[in-house]
Amino acid sequence: MVLDAGALIGVDRSDRRVAGLIALGRRAGADLVTMAPVVAQAWRDGARQVHLARALAMIDVVPMDLDVARSAGELLKVACGSDVVDASVALLARPGDQILTSDPGDLDTLVKARPVTVAVVRV
Repeated sequence: MVLDAGALIGVDRSDRRVAGLIALGRRAGADLVTMAPVVAQAWRDGARQVHLARALAMIDVVPMDLDVARSAGELLKVACGSDVVDASVALLARPGDQILTSDPGDLDTLVKARPVTVAVVRV
């Protein structure tokens, strides 16, 4: 499962739908993954974001290096997009993955520009 900022914010707010989707994925053996810039979008105050801080210990947070940055830019060109963080999230997804997001429109467009079958799930 690939988590976008909306999913991380849902975790932080103890959103039942987000928690349920993540729990279902974990029971099915899914790993949780996100990009470091996504954490930056959701992180505001570690002293107050206890739920998110705890959850991040279980999430593989992938750094955005030069190769990922270039690939994200290329994907944005193909998909006529502009959000670098969304493009990096779309690049994380592997065939059969689910992306949990509060912004399904943009991510769906980016995912469709890739040759993979990925489910984009609104949270």
